[in-house]
Amino acid sequence: MKIILTAVNAKYIHSNLAVYTLQASAEKAGVFPEIREFTINQSKDSMLRSLFLAHADVVCVSCYIWNISIVEDLITEYHKISPETKIWLGGPEVSYHAEEMLEQYPFLDGIMKGEGEITFRELAVYYQNQENGTEGKTLEEIHGITYRDAEGAIKSNPWRPVMDLSEVDFPYANLKKFENRIIYYESSRGCPFSCSYCLSSIDKTVRFRSLDRVKRELAFFLENRVPQVKFVDRTFNCKKSHSMEIWRFIQEHDNGITNFHFEISADLLSEEELSLLSQMRPGLVQLEIGVQTTNPDTIREIRRRMDLGKLESHVRQINGFGNIHQHLDLIAGLPWEGYESFKRSFNQVYAMEPEQLQLGFLKVLSGSYMEERAQDYGLRFRDTPPYEVLATRWLSYGELIRLKGVEEMVEIYYNSSQFRNTVKELQKEFLSPFDMYESLREYYREEGLSA
Repeated sequence: MKIILTAVNAKYIHSNLAVYTLQASAEKAGVFPEIREFTINQSKDSMLRSLFLAHADVVCVSCYIWNISIVEDLITEYHKISPETKIWLGGPEVSYHAEEMLEQYPFLDGIMKGEGEITFRELAVYYQNQENGTEGKTLEEIHGITYRDAEGAIKSNPWRPVMDLSEVDFPYANLKKFENRIIYYESSRGCPFSCSYCLSSIDKTVRFRSLDRVKRELAFFLENRVPQVKFVDRTFNCKKSHSMEIWRFIQEHDNGITNFHFEISADLLSEEELSLLSQMRPGLVQLEIGVQTTNPDTIREIRRRMDLGKLESHVRQINGFGNIHQHLDLIAGLPWEGYESFKRSFNQVYAMEPEQLQLGFLKVLSGSYMEERAQDYGLRFRDTPPYEVLATRWLSYGELIRLKGVEEMVEIYYNSSQFRNTVKELQKEFLSPFDMYESLREYYREEGLSA
């Protein structure tokens, strides 16, 4: 029985944590699936050829907002040339409308919904048992799947209860597969917050990996001098004892090379955590902080809990340490945030002087609370991935285009770090940083330098 786990990543340097943890989980049960990773920049012909030449019995594909269009095309063509192969999908982009996907693609055998480690293991064992003629769980007994039965009818089994995160197998025993690629690591799963634009808000259960296991696994990365470990925890510092123990460990075992990336809520940082961060080697830690907006009405409407005053104070404190790269995010297109409001949010976050300022645009994700309120907010968004906002009650499409131009200027002149001194001097000629980037955008437009 040959089972292949397939991922289509956004870039070559990315690795797909999901398929590697699924592989490790199946191996625990004596099933040894192969992995085929591609990127969205590869030709579909090369992906199709790779899958066909693998001669798989079962192909399982990991689906996300950035790859779902490619995946849908790929499986459609693949089924034509390998009609006997069983095709399963999984991941956040298909979990919440599994039945619709099976109706749309009649050749699909099933969808794995939600957390996949145990579900995939049981599914892999099911197919192996079928080949060997041995008894075991039937499809009807596997939780977390929607599938097509022998008669072609679509059946939905109950979602699988969330698992103990310490039971997730470590997928990085062989680091040769990850040379020149980012290592993604998960020490917690779920999020304590309920931001309406995020699918993490659906699962209210935050689970933490055993600190003993985390330390052993981080020690492995440090001993092997991995360049970067990027934590995918949605809010790494939501539990102080957990974050402190990990930060203390990486400081005490610093190898002078490895960098650790964390996504945090800066307003939750305690004085003890700030003190520890101030002692880190420059480059040991970098922080990503999702501000999203400074408009209090918007913060309340998107059900976000954030003490903006504390966030600003803590970001400035960390800046003062001079040892930690900070990446701050804003989202355009949120409810109650018009053009002038976004301008104020931009100027307030810009004044915090992060190393990177990311201007993102609202994605109306299937299954999110934001999608439920789309009509109330006058949300118009793309029907195809990544479901990006086109207009709202508060922001027109024309204004959105202007913000796209500002985003381009910020990438060129701020985030590139190539014009820091020039930008500081030029800013003196404008009422606000936003006005400066808006003027740069207008100059580019007039001179035909960008779209």
